[in-house]
Amino acid sequence: MTSTADLATDFVAMLKEGKHEEAANAYNAEDIVSHENMPGPMAVCRGREAVKQKGEWWVANHEVHEFSTEGPYLNGEQFAVHFYFDVTVKETGERRKMHEIGLYTVKGDKIVEERFFY
Repeated sequence: MTSTADLATDFVAMLKEGKHEEAANAYNAEDIVSHENMPGPMAVCRGREAVKQKGEWWVANHEVHEFSTEGPYLNGEQFAVHFYFDVTVKETGERRKMHEIGLYTVKGDKIVEERFFY
């Protein structure tokens, strides 16, 4: 069984290398629940496939100029990651620079919940 610290360290290392899909495939539980801090159909996504589709939508709708991660920051079965984005929203042309915190909850060897604060 992988410790939360080991899982978090490997997950964040993969994100830093740009291997977002690989990290999700390796560590997201089949029944993961993802919470975004926004209204609408993607505010809560349930299941690995729904979370994958949310990520694909995000990539398709944003031009990324810069992306970075810091962490993980551990506490028991949870860890947090600090994200920095510099993106242009393709639909509007608006450029946004934002900081976001991802809080991940681990059970067993998988991430069962992700919750984003921005």
